[in-house]
Amino acid sequence: MDQRLDPDPANYAFAYQLLANPDGPLARAVHALTDGGVRLTRRDIESLGCDAPAPGAATIEKAQGLVAQTQMQVEGFQDMVTAMRAETKDFGRDLAASAQAMRSSGGDGLEISRLTATMLERVRTAEERLESANREASELRTKLEEARDNARKDPLTGLPNRRAFEEAYAAQAGAGARICMAVCDVDHFKSVNDRFGHVVGDRVLKALGEALSDTCKGHLVARYGGEEFVVLFTGLDLKGAREVLDRARLAVSAKRYRLRETDAPLGEITFSAGLSPAQQGEVFGTVFHRADQLCYAAKNGGRNCVRVD
Repeated sequence: MDQRLDPDPANYAFAYQLLANPDGPLARAVHALTDGGVRLTRRDIESLGCDAPAPGAATIEKAQGLVAQTQMQVEGFQDMVTAMRAETKDFGRDLAASAQAMRSSGGDGLEISRLTATMLERVRTAEERLESANREASELRTKLEEARDNARKDPLTGLPNRRAFEEAYAAQAGAGARICMAVCDVDHFKSVNDRFGHVVGDRVLKALGEALSDTCKGHLVARYGGEEFVVLFTGLDLKGAREVLDRARLAVSAKRYRLRETDAPLGEITFSAGLSPAQQGEVFGTVFHRADQLCYAAKNGGRNCVRVD
């Protein structure tokens, strides 16, 4: 394929994806774009979601596939609508011509019967196309909803991610709700990875996410990044939020984690947290920075504790 693209990593990655799956959705989308000799541009490649893949980018690749499939369905839907319009236009022209011919000849039962049969066939064809279009639209909505969900979900823990958390804060703050924000950080997490490996470290993060979600039911728990989790307490004052967060901290530290492969004890897992109430009109970054600094103070003050404003 001679597209005269620059020899950079993103374009090599794009070419590799095409060659690795020549019959896949991405290849079909590219074929549709280049039909008739049109060359791809960098903007086209970006629109298909084909930047250079990062290590372990299974989620990104899935999103790229969704982009390509969605684009193909949109193009197919547009083609179908265009064909239906042409069919309707032709039907109207034929109907007018037949009516004129009947008026000129005085008309007869056979001509009326033929015209009626033509009308019924055209209506049946239009109904089938509309039904197919409805199915396409339904599938498209499902895929777009899946893409939106994936964009707001942490792939490891299944919890909302940073983007979803910040959007939730904006929505609650805009509604004038009472808000407290907690920033939680796993204690000595680096040593867990160093001693047992990243696979075990990932299990610890998943377990911690589940424990926080179970204990903080009714409030939004998200993975903010790395070993850092955040909790958005809504409708609670600082005292109430601290009580819930302390219960979560005690529940996590009371668990006795073991290695799945050998049943050997993993040791105590704890987290430190900072908790701060949001004042009316405060933007997300201000509240987060305050809670984050309190979390650092908790870690420097001995860990496995909660510091509040």
